[in-house]
Parts: sequence; structure tokens; C-alpha cells
Amino acid sequence: MPLNIPLATLACVFALIALRRIGRMRVAMWQAMAGGAAVVMLTGQIGPVAALRAINPDVMLFLFGMFIVGHALVASGYLQVLAYRLFSRTASPGALVMLVLAAAGIASTVLMNDTVAIIGTPLMLRLAREHRMDPKMLLLALAFSVTIGSAMSPIGNPQNLIIAVGTGMHSPFGAFLGALAVPSLVNLCLAYVVLRLFFSDSFHTRILLHAPVSVSDPALARLARAALLTVIVLSVANILIEMSGRIHAVPLSGIALAAALPIVVLSPRRRELLRDIDWKTLVFFAAMFVLTSSVWQTGYIQGLLQYWHLRLTDVHTIMGLSVILSQLISNVPLVAMYLPLLAHAAAPLQASLALAAGSTIAGNLLILGAASNVIILQNAEHRGVTVTFLEFARVGIPLTVLNLAVYVLYFAR
Repeated sequence: MPLNIPLATLACVFALIALRRIGRMRVAMWQAMAGGAAVVMLTGQIGPVAALRAINPDVMLFLFGMFIVGHALVASGYLQVLAYRLFSRTASPGALVMLVLAAAGIASTVLMNDTVAIIGTPLMLRLAREHRMDPKMLLLALAFSVTIGSAMSPIGNPQNLIIAVGTGMHSPFGAFLGALAVPSLVNLCLAYVVLRLFFSDSFHTRILLHAPVSVSDPALARLARAALLTVIVLSVANILIEMSGRIHAVPLSGIALAAALPIVVLSPRRRELLRDIDWKTLVFFAAMFVLTSSVWQTGYIQGLLQYWHLRLTDVHTIMGLSVILSQLISNVPLVAMYLPLLAHAAAPLQASLALAAGSTIAGNLLILGAASNVIILQNAEHRGVTVTFLEFARVGIPLTVLNLAVYVLYFAR
């Protein structure tokens, strides 16, 4: 049997992300993924034109715009002020983690989980320093909450949006909330239990003392505040437009760029902001699109599905495949490929919602299961805190098993 170069390359990328080393040389996640994309291109597994087409411009522009907004919020000190207002009444680590899970989870239903991931990462690191808590625990709390919270909204993440549009739901918010709100809220509670189990030392008994903060750059803070309001207003406008019968009137990239443009144009610190945004994460995503596209083009995964004769419209099969395949080709491409199968089989709406739940909760299993994970952990690594592949997996795997059980039981009612 000839070597499947794209699949072998993806396996090597997984190994490098897990080990982070080649001999004595440290390998960052973006370097591993960029190397994998380079291999499939240099070996002719995907051509230059196909590689460019594989890169989703809406995702790239969205990330670029939101990185600028997020960096402005941090650099101006406005994010720290918001954090003080939100968390200053929490007296214990347990209450703080509960509030992080609830706030990030609910915010992800409106702002999309990638937005919350970008804005929330520096905030988690600051809270960890201030209250002597494990930064890895708070980063995982953020990652798990934006994943779980986004499951119950048609605009909570890109794959849910594709499902809402692709199935032509008449009332997508009602459909998603009705099917997934209760189990998702239960799963947020389970995330708290699992985090407390694995990071018991961070849940100390000392009373939290919140030091008052003020903005460090008032002019930039005004622009950052306006940018954040722009994101919120346009996101809410999308919901209202959608409820009137039209879905996703304002592209996500348009929202992010509309928020970032005044900062780039008006701030005298524009060069600093552009220089310091997380370019490495942008490289990671561009490379990931190229590599996963080459893997899918081999037809190997499709062949396996046919060989196993799986009932592809069964809720349990959908959820299981979604969790597994999202680790290999990412959840957005998976949903884009799976939806036509459900449409061809005239599967009920419940099957599409199961696809949304499974492909979303896949993000809690391993780092590569969700874009928001990569955003959080790459951004944290850029700021000096590394969560390894195995550190994520040891908490994420048992949590995902519990999350899946909750969704399966809820769908089986």
C-alpha cells in the first residue's frame, strides 16, 4: 500500500504538537502546522492554487481584526478595568471560576467563541497572577466554557452557523436553544467539577483581594471601548436580522474589520499594535486549512466511512464521528462535508443539531478539536504560558466523555 503522505504528515504534526520537541529543539504549534503544510505542498499533494483556495479568507480576516481589537483592549488597560468590574465581588477561587465559566459561556452565544477566546486569554493570565492561581487552569476554563457555551447558539461558532444556514431553519435561535441550552448549561457545571478535581490546589481558601485598576492609555482605551461596542452592536444586529428571516447579514470578517479599522486609522500606536498582534496564530490557521484540505482530498477518510457501513444519520453515530473527525480535519470542514449527506438522506432536524453538538464539543477533547483552543493556547504561549497537548488532553478527554453522555441522554428523551 503506497504511503498516504497527507495523513502521515498530519500524524507527525499531531506528534510534534504533543511533544513540542525535535531532539533538543523546541517546536511551537504554529511551526509544526506550517511545516506540515509545507510538506504536502512540496510533495505535490496539494497545488498552490488549491492551497490558496483552501484558506478561508473570512476566518483569516476575522482573526486579524479581532486580534487588533483584543490587543488594543489589553494595551490600553481597558480590559483590566472591565475585569475588575466583573470579578471584583468574587471572594473565592471557586466563585471566580464559576463566573469565568458562566460569563465566557454566555458571551460565546452572541459574540462567537473565537471572539471571546481572543479577548479572554490575557484576562485569564492577569487573574491567575493577581490571585495566585494556576494560569493553565483558568486558560482551560476559558477554552471549555467558550466551546460549551457556543454549542447552544446558531452564531456561537462557525460550524453552527453553517448548519443554521445549510438546513434553512426557520427559527435557528429557537431550534438551538430548545435542543441544546439545557444540556450545555449542565455541561458548564460539569466543567467546573472536572476543573476542581484536576486543579484542587488552585481552589485555595484565601479570600481574593481585587486591586482597583485604571486605564493606562485613555485615548487608546476610548478606541478600544468603541471597538468592543461595535462588535457587540453588530453581533446583536445579526441576531435581529436573522430573526426577521435573513441569516448572517453582516459577515464575521466585516464585524471584526469594522471594529478594528478606527483603531488602525486613528491610534498613534497603530504600528505597535500591528507589530504585536499574534501573527503566529494566523500562520497556524492558514497552514491548518492547507493541510486538512490535502488530507480530505485523498479520499481516505471517506473510504473508511463507506467501509464501516455506518448509519451516518443516526444521532449517536453523528456525535461519535464528529468528535473523532474534528480532530483530523477540524470541525468546520467536517460540518461542510457532512451536511450534504444529511440533506441527501432527508435526515430530521435532530440529526443536524446532533452534528452541531458533536462537532462543537469535540473542541474539549484535544487542542486541535477547535479553533478557539488554538487561539487561546497560542496567545498564551506568546505571553509566556504553555499548556501542552497532554495537559489539555488529561482534562479534556474525561470532560468530553461526560459532555457527550449529557447530550446523548438529552437527545434520547
